[in-house]
Amino acid sequence: MKGGKSKAKTDTKLSVKKGAAAKKGKPAKDPNKPKRPPSAFFVFMEEFRVTYKQKHPNNKSVAAVGKAGGEKWKSLSDAEKAPYIQKAEKRKADYEKSMNTYNKKLAEGNKDEEEEESDKSRSEVNDEDDEDGSGEEDEDDD
Repeated sequence: MKGGKSKAKTDTKLSVKKGAAAKKGKPAKDPNKPKRPPSAFFVFMEEFRVTYKQKHPNNKSVAAVGKAGGEKWKSLSDAEKAPYIQKAEKRKADYEKSMNTYNKKLAEGNKDEEEEESDKSRSEVNDEDDEDGSGEEDEDDD
């Protein structure tokens, strides 16, 4: 009995360590980066949630709302889906514009950082040569 319990504890500890190790390799997310636009279905769901909650005020289940929304979306014709598709395309165009400006700002920031790093590394290289005292200058005189 005790062996079974300890194995379960060991497994959870190992899985926690694996999850933490996996996160170390990922770069941090930039909070200034624009969020991806919703698809036509999610634009539809924004409106559907409001109407569903008005009709079913006692239902607190997120799964029920999602299931009902999915069924409703499948039953819509292409003509009925068209306004949601247009809204999604508009949001996508806005997102692409904001991503272009974000990438330009990011590129400008990287150029400034690269210039600072290159100046710094040049000075460090020169400092190392001066401190080295290997006598390279004396060898040139011979």
